[in-house]
Amino acid sequence: MCKGLSYLPSTCLEKAKGMRVKLSHLADKNKSVDGKTPHDLDALLSNKNTLHVFRCFLRSEFSEENLDFWLACEEYRISPMNVKKSKACGIYNQFINPDAPQEVNLDAETREALLSLMDSPSSDTFNIAQQKIFNLMAKDSFPRFLRSTYCMETIRAY
Repeated sequence: MCKGLSYLPSTCLEKAKGMRVKLSHLADKNKSVDGKTPHDLDALLSNKNTLHVFRCFLRSEFSEENLDFWLACEEYRISPMNVKKSKACGIYNQFINPDAPQEVNLDAETREALLSLMDSPSSDTFNIAQQKIFNLMAKDSFPRFLRSTYCMETIRAY
């Protein structure tokens, strides 16, 4: 007899959620306006102009910390090993710590896992947390952005 999703390992559930987000964007790809709307969050984040407009939108919704965290993780991943520990502590204190000034919405299990990695961080220390925030932006903020005046004004400008 099936025991439900709660009996699956959390890694399986996270992978399934990530796949659901990616597949939902495939279904929406045909909804672009004049071919100028970013088709997915990856495309938006890789373009300096759309990234700036998305940041302004997130700021207006008081959720800019998600983008700041995602970008900090990208920078952290490529930083030299001799500064990883200080950068990891900075990211943890800025975004992960429960009293952080730009606290992002992560579950307790992820927060605890990150805390245990702070003594010996590696290049992939924040990968799971970064993916969770990416998924949150992809399923929540990004669709609202596509319907916003920020996005429509950007399309008209090009």
